[in-house]
Amino acid sequence: MNEQKTPDIGPSVDTGRRSFLTKGVATGAAVGAVAVTGFPNVARAQSVSWNMQSGWAGDIFHEFAQDFVNKVNAMSGGRLTINLLPAGSVVGALELQDAIVGGALDGAHGVTAYWYGKNKAASLFGTPPAFGWNANQFLGWMKYGGGQELYDELVQDILGLDLVGFLSGPMPTQALGWFSEPITSASDIEGLRYRTVGLAADLMAEMGAAVTILGGGDIVPALDRGVIDAAEFNNPSSDRFLGFQDVSKTWMQQSFHQDAEAFEISFSKSRFEALDDDLQAVVRNAVEAASADMSWKLMLRYPQDYRGLVEEEGVNLYITPDEILQAQLDAWDVIIERESAQNEFFGRVIESQRNWVRDVVGYFLINEAPKEMAYNHFFGEPPFPVTRL
Repeated sequence: MNEQKTPDIGPSVDTGRRSFLTKGVATGAAVGAVAVTGFPNVARAQSVSWNMQSGWAGDIFHEFAQDFVNKVNAMSGGRLTINLLPAGSVVGALELQDAIVGGALDGAHGVTAYWYGKNKAASLFGTPPAFGWNANQFLGWMKYGGGQELYDELVQDILGLDLVGFLSGPMPTQALGWFSEPITSASDIEGLRYRTVGLAADLMAEMGAAVTILGGGDIVPALDRGVIDAAEFNNPSSDRFLGFQDVSKTWMQQSFHQDAEAFEISFSKSRFEALDDDLQAVVRNAVEAASADMSWKLMLRYPQDYRGLVEEEGVNLYITPDEILQAQLDAWDVIIERESAQNEFFGRVIESQRNWVRDVVGYFLINEAPKEMAYNHFFGEPPFPVTRL
């Protein structure tokens, strides 16, 4: 087992910077004043404007964030207006949480793995262990398995942050990543300078990689300059937008490092709770509506960009060998045991997730007919050429 330190995810927003950022971007809830409108003692409806930044700059992830914002703005009837800013407008992608707490932003669209340096349990709410569940089943745990209550405990009680957050948007399994040449065994990971985030960083480090944590926009330049040897981001649409295909033609598919993930939509708790009850309900329901919409939209967009990467960009697809997948599961065993022993809360979250997966995934494994059998019967092999190592 390799000894490691928690990766540095960037500085918090200090007082001076907070002051500067607060002056640079108008923030806070603008609450409508009481006014007389034809009749005495009639109050004007609450009107609020928020600034929200995403951790993304122009790719489909920022589009997903905009879809959420559009739903809030439409359902609120103009009483709550959220202005969405791209990554880097106020702070970097790894500093979103600090910017909300510091008052420079009202909200953010990101992932919990970006702030797992505060408490490694944070990544369990964004990039949990590969227990055999998919991201939609993970979100089911958040909604009905006690996950939201544990998330609130971490953010508000353990970390003491003035934040409220919701998970949204089930992400499909992420590829192992982009490499200079295919990797065929677990030993190929050793010494590899590799980019990922959250507990996936711990997992790859456990396998011997030298892990670097970078925001999305910094990955391809680092690959191009040779600062890192390999990297993963997320999906065909985002990876193509970021330009991975310009620096590598080897894309390894299937991995257990981030087998289920979802976005985090977070806000200042004080400002959220200052909203009228119906506007709070608008936000909560927009989170769920955007989550469903994203799961449908990616069904269209991801295969389109997958085809484009292969047919137009000359990318070669490789299936990650079972030896590497098994080594990842073994590494998860080590991380779960170690972090649970060191962090009582981490252990409680893992126990809750295990209890959910044991029954929920166990049910679907028995209940669901094998999809690959049916697909192959009607279509044969998938339309994307792939090499099995």
